[in-house]
Parts: sequence; structure tokens; C-alpha cells
Amino acid sequence: MLTAETNRRITETGPTTPCGALMRRYWQPAALAEELDTPRPVKRVRLLSEDLVLFRDPAGRYGLLHRHCAHRGVDLAFARCEDGGLRCPFHGWLYDVSGACLEQPAEPAGSTFHLKVRQPSYPCIERSGIIWAYLGAGEPPPFPAFDCFVAPGSHVFAFKGLWSCNWLQALEVGIDPAHASFLHRFFEDEDLSYAAYGRQFRAATVGAEIPMTRLMREVPNPRLESEETQYGLRITTLRPINDQAMHLRVTNMVMPHGFVIPLSREMTITQFHVPIDDTHCYWYALFTSFTAPVDKATMRAQRLETHTLPNYAPLANRDNDWGYNAGEQLEATYTGMGTDINVHDQWAVESMGAIADRTKEHLGYSDRIVTAARRMIFRAIDDVAAGRDPPGTTSGNMLHGPATIDAVGPATGWERYWQDQEAARRQSAPWAAQPLATA
Repeated sequence: MLTAETNRRITETGPTTPCGALMRRYWQPAALAEELDTPRPVKRVRLLSEDLVLFRDPAGRYGLLHRHCAHRGVDLAFARCEDGGLRCPFHGWLYDVSGACLEQPAEPAGSTFHLKVRQPSYPCIERSGIIWAYLGAGEPPPFPAFDCFVAPGSHVFAFKGLWSCNWLQALEVGIDPAHASFLHRFFEDEDLSYAAYGRQFRAATVGAEIPMTRLMREVPNPRLESEETQYGLRITTLRPINDQAMHLRVTNMVMPHGFVIPLSREMTITQFHVPIDDTHCYWYALFTSFTAPVDKATMRAQRLETHTLPNYAPLANRDNDWGYNAGEQLEATYTGMGTDINVHDQWAVESMGAIADRTKEHLGYSDRIVTAARRMIFRAIDDVAAGRDPPGTTSGNMLHGPATIDAVGPATGWERYWQDQEAARRQSAPWAAQPLATA
């Protein structure tokens, strides 16, 4: 349980807030690269409660500028993308991607006034289909060498979605292992339509064969462990099947608002929960394949069946009760909200309210991963306030992996088993560096 003051300290991310100062020490997703694949590559962006405009110049460079012109404050989201920069339609001032003012055509000939003016701007880079921005002071940190960033472009698919809630509750549902036994429970074990969630685990060597759906129903109270790493937390979830077999799942929280989880032996999901402001966030997901290239067209088409452009808003939302059906809840799914587990998560975090009231929580053993993550975030907030570096910001390009697994293994010796399985997967992908062990 948090106090109202500490809840604000960990949830509010505006420019003058303690958590906002922490967020600004990391690269942040600003947009999908596909959002600028238009004849006019200009897009308004709201990020960490700042109103900005993103554009791409003819040389392919990205600029992220404050939204209101340094001259008289008009909205640069309506600017002309021309002459190698962004030109304000009010008096023609032209800015490049760094915010330098290149021209002031209404000023007298020979004027050097433009040399004294800069539009506030933030550096940007593109990685794995996402445009990233650094909103902090000083030099940006080195970019992490996680799998989703070093894999070939053919092996990574990026997408995003809008959630109407604070970033922290969005992150916490992704790192909470215990909820899957309830929120994502299905009453039948046939193969379900969402991303192989109903897949069958087979491990003949330890005498186990069990579908995921049955496992989640029958083992609702897993053993939970976490350890701090250079990038955040490694999370281990253990569900015993019999005396010889154990289901083990290794996932990760990545500071300040990401997680990495296994979708299958061949693919991982790296997801970031980026504050738009204090009551809305975007999740950015990167699907990384360790074997064959991904079918980006099919994956995008599937997600556009449940989201609308241009804001990537979900079709299931508070206005339609997230698709809730009472009959389905009685007979098929625990939530009554279909088989897409993303919708289940969305309901959980949005139904808490725009900012969850953590003064009324009663946390138990099943919440120990959430409490461990909060401790790390609070400590990082304090570090930044004291002038120290938060986790991962000084060794970004040394951060590899991180390791994930979702498998059935031996009840004894599972620690070595999952590491061997992870190493075998990486050997099949030449680009996949071995992840660092622990901090």
C-alpha cells in the first residue's frame, strides 16, 4: 500500500516531476516509423506530458521539436515540410531537425537574427521500426543491445496500442505472473485462436504433457522469484506439475517501463509502456524471431483488426465494456471478454481508473514481483534526484538478451535446464549475443 504522496511520486511523469526526471534519462518510443511513411512526414506527438511535433527531412533524419513555434507560438503540427526542414506557415521561419533556425524570410536582407533562435528539440534515432527520442539533459545514454534491437529488420515486427490509464499499472500487469491463472483462464483446452496461448507442453523425459490452459487452471499459486540485474529484474515463475516435472517461465522487467517475455521457443515480445501523459499510455511491442523472418504484413493486418488508425486505439474499450459477454463468462472464459489476452489485460488496467489508487491496495505474496519492481523504481527516482545514474543508463550497449523461457523441465535442476535451453535457442540465431548473467 502506498500513500497518496508516494503514489503521485511513482506515477506522474511531467517535466517537473521526480519520476519524469527518471523517465527522461532513457530513450523513449515516440512513434512507429510507419507513422511517417506518408507524403507529408509530419506527426504531432504527446510524450511524457509534452506536446511535440515529429518529422523526417529529405535526408531521412528525424526531428522532434516543441510543438509551438519560438517566434509567436503557433502550432508547428501544421508546418510545411520543405527546404530540408519544417517551415512555420505564420512567418516562414524554417527549422532543421536539431531545432536550428535556418531562415526568417520576413526579416531584412542580411539579418543574422536567425542565428540567435533555436526551437527546443530532442535527438531521435530509429531502431527496429520505432522512432526513439531522448528528452533528458546532456548526452543520451548508449542504446541497449537487446535482442529486439540487434536482430535483423526481417526478424522484428513492431506495433503499438493506446491504453487509457497510467503507465505504471500498464507495466505492472505485464510483469505480474500470478494473474494468468485467473484473468487468462479458459474452461476448455482446445487450441485457442490467440497466439498459441493454448499450446501443448511436451516433456517426455520428465513425464509431462499438459496444455497451457489446464496448467494455468490447476496451478493458480506459483512460486515467484526475482533478482535485480543491470537492466531491471529477472522474474522466475515455477508451477509444479508432478514430482518430476516443473513448468518454468523466465521473464524480465526492463527499466523504466518495459518487459521481455517469451511468446514461444522461437519468438519473444519486448514491450514498453510509454506515458503520453499521466492518464494515457502507448504500449510498443516488438516481436523478435530467433528462427525464420516474421510475416510483417500478416501480423500488422491481424492487429489492425482490433485497432483503429491513426491513433492505434483498441476497438474493445470502456465504452463497449471491453466486449464483455455474460454467457461467455459462464461457459468459456474467466473474463467473458473473448480469447485475446491483450483485451483481458487492457480491462484490468483501465478498470482501475486513470491512475490506480494504491492507497487502498492489500498486497500479498502473489504481488511480490510488483512490489520488487516498485522498490527498484523508487530507488531509481531517488538516485536521479541525488545526481546518480539509474539502472542501465551507463552500460546500455552492454545490455544483451535478456534471457527468457517458457517450458516444462525437471523439478530438480531446473536452474541449469532453463539456461541450457536458452543457450540452445541463441545458437540457432547468429545475431543473438549471450545475455549477461546478473548485475
